[in-house]
Amino acid sequence: MENYYNYIKSLHLIFVITWFSGLFYIVRLFVYQIEASQKASPEKEILQKQYKIMTYRLWYIITWPSAVLASIFAILLLYISPVWLQQSWMHVKLGFVFALYLYHLKCHQIFKQLQNDEVKHTSNFMRLWNEGATIILFAVVFLVILKNAVNWIYGVIGIILFSVIIMLGFKFYKKIRERNQS
Repeated sequence: MENYYNYIKSLHLIFVITWFSGLFYIVRLFVYQIEASQKASPEKEILQKQYKIMTYRLWYIITWPSAVLASIFAILLLYISPVWLQQSWMHVKLGFVFALYLYHLKCHQIFKQLQNDEVKHTSNFMRLWNEGATIILFAVVFLVILKNAVNWIYGVIGIILFSVIIMLGFKFYKKIRERNQS
């Protein structure tokens, strides 16, 4: 099994990338679905039908399989090299992976609601929600690269500050959009 470690690691990384890609894009599609629900007929029905197809395919053909395969390959890596489980940074990383699964499950709940034409969140909420996966991604990457249970905090603080700047920019852009629509 050790001879295949780098192959398994590569597959794990590929499916982590496709998992995050799916999570980033699904939330963007949620924004579009929510905004489509506010349009007039027949545009509303045409867009909603198309977005439902797109989100369904993305969710069940890319995002869920990627999450499962990334996890399977991660478990294989830990099986081959159980020494990683003795390192404190790995415990913190696994905590973020747990948070990622919670985020994923919440996205699944939102996906189901939107498939049933239940709009419980605003498009602005979804834009902010999308930052959750970004923060988790930054934390995990810093942990894996630095292999330090403390230094990753600086990277996460940086992304949170960056997120605040993005949110302020988003509010500014929203005001410009609203002014142009009036």
